[in-house]
Amino acid sequence: MLDDIALFIHIVNRRGLAAAAAHINVPAATVTRRLQKLEQRLGCQLIHRSARKFRLTSEGETYYRAYADLVARFEGIAGDLEAQRSQLEGPLSVLAPTNISVGFLQPMWSAFMAAHPEILLRLHLSNETKDMLESQVDLALRIGPQQDSQLFQKRLGSTSSVIVAAPVYLAKNGTPETLEALHDHRVIANTTFPQWVLTHSKEKSTETLHLSPSAMADDIGLVKQLAGDGHGIALLPVSEVVEELRTGKLHRILGGWQGPDREFFAVWPTGRLLSLRAACLRDFMVQYIAREPVLQSRIP
Repeated sequence: MLDDIALFIHIVNRRGLAAAAAHINVPAATVTRRLQKLEQRLGCQLIHRSARKFRLTSEGETYYRAYADLVARFEGIAGDLEAQRSQLEGPLSVLAPTNISVGFLQPMWSAFMAAHPEILLRLHLSNETKDMLESQVDLALRIGPQQDSQLFQKRLGSTSSVIVAAPVYLAKNGTPETLEALHDHRVIANTTFPQWVLTHSKEKSTETLHLSPSAMADDIGLVKQLAGDGHGIALLPVSEVVEELRTGKLHRILGGWQGPDREFFAVWPTGRLLSLRAACLRDFMVQYIAREPVLQSRIP
């Protein structure tokens, strides 16, 4: 009904059905049908039908005075929002996890800023899953699929998890050769994954270990640091330890076994048109992450 009221306002502003039809680019017959439908719902005639003269009924004048300003304001705001959505220049607010954003994905943010200096990137980093609507952000990078029905999501990639330890720890305590041997070692655990669900890459068998950790932390970066300092064995995403594995600060152990993949998603609210800036970053992340073997579940 609101669309038909807006149509009625356009008819009056352009002093005729044909002119209104041309303005909104619909057939004249459609305008006539929708006006008749509106009059039926309101229970009164709004416009005197005459080929020679355009004239409102008294009821039509009343409805026009009541709704003309509202329709003009609504269409003005809608036009401004559409213009903002179609402009690449301007601010872009993004939620993202702290550890991977200041670590493995830091070059991605830097590359995006270099490619699009006209976009003011506002990164809000947190390892907590903050509400997008409350945070009033345009886009989010999330780990794991989202259950919230108010969010759209696009899968970007994933990273494997591997068991690692520092050379100094292995030299002092020995290298475990079996999963059972892990029970005799110091383990640094992430509170998000108190138990280790491990899959053998060749045999495809799965084992769940309930270990007694010597330390726990809710921050993956801290778990990595503690393991790197030689305090124990840890299960960590490859994206977090790829540099440490390359330099030898951490060694992968029990190489046939790996933990669950961590999937990455671009996420944005449903019911909201994605701005050109947000779509630009989403597509940039898709292409960047597709080129990174570590973020396609490859283990170096």
